[in-house]
Amino acid sequence: MQWGSVENFLNMGGYGFFVWGAYLVCAAVIVAEIVLVRGRRRRALAEARNFADRGVSKGV
Repeated sequence: MQWGSVENFLNMGGYGFFVWGAYLVCAAVIVAEIVLVRGRRRRALAEARNFADRGVSKGV
């Protein structure tokens, strides 16, 4: 396809709202997943450290 202008490209033949909206939702979900995975990783590491500290202090 050839676009005559940037406005025509962004409009996507009348479907621009849906196309760019889908890209926006997809990007938001990817960012949210990255943030949530980092949080789960931090919690898992903290829990592992606490577990290891409790094991060492009990003489296990």
